[in-house]
Amino acid sequence: MRSDGGRHWASGAVFLVTVAFLYVPIAVLIGLSFNASGLPTSWGGFTTGWYDRLFANDEILSAFRNTLIVAVCATAISVVIGTLLAFGLERTVRSRVLDAGSFVPMVIPDIVLAIALLSFYNLVFTQWMGVRLGLWSVILGHAVFGIAFVSAIVRTRLRHFDDSTVEASMDLGATELQTFRHVTLPQIAPGVIAGALVAFTLSLDEFVIAFFTAGTEVTFPIQVYSMVRFGVTPEINAAATIVVGFSLVLMLVAVRLRGQEDTA
Repeated sequence: MRSDGGRHWASGAVFLVTVAFLYVPIAVLIGLSFNASGLPTSWGGFTTGWYDRLFANDEILSAFRNTLIVAVCATAISVVIGTLLAFGLERTVRSRVLDAGSFVPMVIPDIVLAIALLSFYNLVFTQWMGVRLGLWSVILGHAVFGIAFVSAIVRTRLRHFDDSTVEASMDLGATELQTFRHVTLPQIAPGVIAGALVAFTLSLDEFVIAFFTAGTEVTFPIQVYSMVRFGVTPEINAAATIVVGFSLVLMLVAVRLRGQEDTA
């Protein structure tokens, strides 16, 4: 009993420390976004005025629009290629080397990937083709790690896939394309959607790769960084609160879909 009590106490202490380090700062940030005084040291009453100023800032709105364009396009590329990669690794080619290689973009430091992409873009596109960096280069950079995440998530779904349904569809005269559209895709859809949500969320919040490869374009994280250099203002707190809330909703939906996969 004493041992069980000690384990419970230790688990509770770890939980409290984790909550304190991870969630208390976020809670403080959200609270300060509604602080009328605009100061982190004193509470001046509740207000939503900082959100009004945020949505009236054309630079922030333009940067957020660019971020949405990047996130949507990178997610679309990641879903298509990542799903095909998952099928290839799970059903066609079985190789530990390829398996390990598919996870490299997920574990490699962002700064290393950003420098590698910048060098590649400057060599191939800027010097050889005369194409300037912009949103397209950020999209391709975000798709690199998005493909890896989508592939990993879809593969977990494919491991629980019932191959007999595909065989039955083919035996009944359906073509491979019809079988994929009406049999395979509906069964793996939760995994594909979960992968898309994860890729979208990661692209929405990503800063380092965008900072190195955006050229003269500005995404939302870059805009926030440029504002933070002159001091944290309530507008930044409001912007961060919106991003945190949006990302949290997407991640919860992705986790819910992953849970449906595991119980399927």
